[in-house]
Amino acid sequence: MHLPTEPGSARETSLAVARRAVELGVTLIDTAYLYGGGANEELLAEALHPYPDGLLITTKVGVARSGPSGEWRLDGRPAVLRGQVEEALRRLRVERVELLQLHRIDPQTPLADQVGTLRDLRDEGKIGRIGLSEVTVAELEEARGIVDIASVQNRYSLLDREYEPVLAACEAAGIAFLPWRPVAWGKAGANDEIAAVAAELDACPTQVLLAWLLGHSPVVLPIPGTTRIDHLEENLAAEGLHLPPALRDRLDGLAAPE
Repeated sequence: MHLPTEPGSARETSLAVARRAVELGVTLIDTAYLYGGGANEELLAEALHPYPDGLLITTKVGVARSGPSGEWRLDGRPAVLRGQVEEALRRLRVERVELLQLHRIDPQTPLADQVGTLRDLRDEGKIGRIGLSEVTVAELEEARGIVDIASVQNRYSLLDREYEPVLAACEAAGIAFLPWRPVAWGKAGANDEIAAVAAELDACPTQVLLAWLLGHSPVVLPIPGTTRIDHLEENLAAEGLHLPPALRDRLDGLAAPE
């Protein structure tokens, strides 16, 4: 989402960041139609197509410029979802989106119509798996009554555990949980306890938050964003950061689940 897509040196850096991520072993990259009206999808295709084996590019649909003034708004009407999936296939240069996520549930369109459309597209071979984003436990269960759900992408981090019940539901069902805003957009460094733990481990606060997420649940797959290769490498180093039980207990107490 953060990668600049306009022509110029910033775009060249974006291409380099995406390529370096794959070189370092990243196997899932998250994008969406909302990110520049498809420009981010085109950027990733330019950087990575033909995609190496094992790399999953997942995108999202269900937000469109459909208001009276062309503003972005939720739009889960079946025709809109179908159109956005067709455009995603073209921009990503693939015949099937292996993981297609509904960016948000449109309250103006029955959930059954939205999820049912994605199910039909899956049956037509244009989608491999279906995911949801920013849903409640009840919405997840309703959707699962219509089609298999492979992933849920909700806002979640050490300091923001509002969706802990959704994570628990995903654990119980074996559904991947992709927390967006996993490092609280830089707020971690201002937390004295996180800063202290980072100092003890000779790490940075962002790495501590990512390491906490990776050890918090076996279904968690964080999707931190960045615009710089050095930051990308710093994020990925969190995978090798071990949080001893005593330090994890200290972090667990920072934000009690809702």
